Amino acid sequence: MGARRSAIACDSCVSPVPNKEFAKPRALTEVEIEHLIARYIYTAVVAKKAGFTGVQIHAAHGYLINQFLSPIANQRTDNWGGTSEKRMRFLLEVYRGIRNSMGKDYPISIKLNSADFQQGGFSEQESVNVAQALEKEGVDLIEISGGTYEKLAMMGEQDAPQKESTRQREAYFLEYTRKVRSSISTPIMLTGGFRSAGAMEQAVEEGSVDIIGLARLLVVAPNLPIEIMTNGTSSLNLKPLITGNNEMNQGGMAEIMWYTQQIHRLAAGNELANP
Repeated sequence: MGARRSAIACDSCVSPVPNKEFAKPRALTEVEIEHLIARYIYTAVVAKKAGFTGVQIHAAHGYLINQFLSPIANQRTDNWGGTSEKRMRFLLEVYRGIRNSMGKDYPISIKLNSADFQQGGFSEQESVNVAQALEKEGVDLIEISGGTYEKLAMMGEQDAPQKESTRQREAYFLEYTRKVRSSISTPIMLTGGFRSAGAMEQAVEEGSVDIIGLARLLVVAPNLPIEIMTNGTSSLNLKPLITGNNEMNQGGMAEIMWYTQQIHRLAAGNELANP
């Protein structure tokens, strides 16, 4: 059966509840791993039956699939860890199962970290290797992001310095997309940091990305893409959101909670609250 050693606690993760720590996990058994893969597949099948015209596998931000990819979180020595090829097995098995269930023409995308931005964690080169493997499998789209709830790079909090060109173009992971673009032909979507139409247009025109992903902008201005295309709206600035509770401000948790609440308001057809 092989050894498994992945009971790695997340001591520095940002928690949505002040003074609450994440419990230390235990290593999954192989039977549990197979069961989890089946649940991913089942969820995708349900989404298709519900009318969704595509699904995305979330393999970023420190969630389960990203943990399997990470050398820090995944310290197994069986068929699910120990080498980069074995660490990506969980993701590939999830993708293959969904593809076999959906058919070759159903769109499947994957959100993938450019890196975890943690010493000894999932690196850019490993990310490129995973992207190349996904291209061979026939994935339709790879969305690039980065970071975990220990290193919130997806919110712009990277330890690694950004090049001036990246700062000017706003996007957090633009340099990486250039690197992976030279390695694969699969369409690439980049999400994180875009605030102006000019930056979006430049990223596409230079060939680094094929699709621009917008997150927080769409929460505060759901019609922004239409306004950019028809009215020439050039940009939208988002001011930092803070509360009187320093623990809630740590790691941008107050912002995460506010934007999450706005998504629920949008889904319910309610007016957006002022930040």
